[in-house]
Amino acid sequence: MTETNNKEKTIDYILRSTWMNVSKMYNEEAGKKGSTMATGFALISIDPEEGTPSTALGPKMGMEATSLSRTLKTMEKKGLIERKPNPEDGRGVLIYLTEFGKEMRNFSKEVVLGFDQAVQKNVSAEELKIFKKVANTINELINSKKVYESQ
Repeated sequence: MTETNNKEKTIDYILRSTWMNVSKMYNEEAGKKGSTMATGFALISIDPEEGTPSTALGPKMGMEATSLSRTLKTMEKKGLIERKPNPEDGRGVLIYLTEFGKEMRNFSKEVVLGFDQAVQKNVSAEELKIFKKVANTINELINSKKVYESQ
C-alpha cells in the first residue's frame, strides 16, 4: 500500500486504519438495533448461563474500568443485563444477561461471525495463517516490552 507521496504506510498506520474501519462497521451494524460495538463485545464476553464477575470483564475485553462501568450502566438501563451479588465473594458482583440480553448477544455473535466469514471468503487460508502469525508476533513484542528495549 502506498500513499499519494509514494511512501510506504507504517504498520501502525495499517493497524489503526483497519481497526477504525472495523470499529465503524461494527458500530453501524449495532446501530441498526440501537446498540454499540462496546455493548456487543460486552454481551459476547458475558457467560450466558453462569454470568460473569464484573472484575473479569475489563481484562477479557481489554477495556478500562471507567469505560466498562459506563457501558455496563447503559446495558443495565436498556434491560440487557442485571447485577447480582457473587455468592462466592461477598464483595463481588456477577453480571447476568436478561432474555433480551441473550437475544442481543446472539445478534452480536452473528455480526462478528459474518465479518469473519466475509474475510475468509476473500483471503486465502494461507494468507490468514500468515496474518495471524504476524498479529501474534506484534502482540508478543508489545507484551514482552521488547519493542523499545534496544533504543
